[in-house]
Amino acid sequence: MRKRAEDVRRTRQRIVEAAVHLHGTAGPALTSISAIAERAGVTRLTVYRHFPDETALFEACSSHWLSQQRRPRPEAWGAIENPLERLTAGLADIYRFYRAGEQMLTLGMRDQHAVPEPVRAAWEEMTREYVEVLVAGGAEADDPVRRAVIGHAVAFSTWRSLCREQGLTDRDAVEVMVTLAEAVGTDR
Repeated sequence: MRKRAEDVRRTRQRIVEAAVHLHGTAGPALTSISAIAERAGVTRLTVYRHFPDETALFEACSSHWLSQQRRPRPEAWGAIENPLERLTAGLADIYRFYRAGEQMLTLGMRDQHAVPEPVRAAWEEMTREYVEVLVAGGAEADDPVRRAVIGHAVAFSTWRSLCREQGLTDRDAVEVMVTLAEAVGTDR
């Protein structure tokens, strides 16, 4: 019984690792169950036995990938009282995460249409949490324009534009976004 359970666990792990690899190289939209099965060395039926629907497979894939990342820690920067220092620390942490996970995040964003709603909703909730921590206790909390600027600053697409398309370093991108957030509202 124990050996059987271990075999099942190992097979499931191979399937998840195959999905992570394919999502990170081809993207979710171009990853088929057949390709996952082939890479994992199992049949399509075996994939479906372990993951009865696409949501279960995506959730396992996302959880596994995230477990291998150093995720942003909003609880750490949320403890910083000064709003600009908190924003600086938060954006630096988020941008570090984006840089480390750029390949997977780029393909995941490109293929959002192929990602099940619960997985997209979890990403959106994580982003909302970042914004809430970064605006807490500051003037941004009651200013919709500043909140919008901070929401824009935490977006992966903003990091990608500033750092990949415009060639800024993460540090420079953080400085630009903090300066923008600080400036917004001062003349209104």
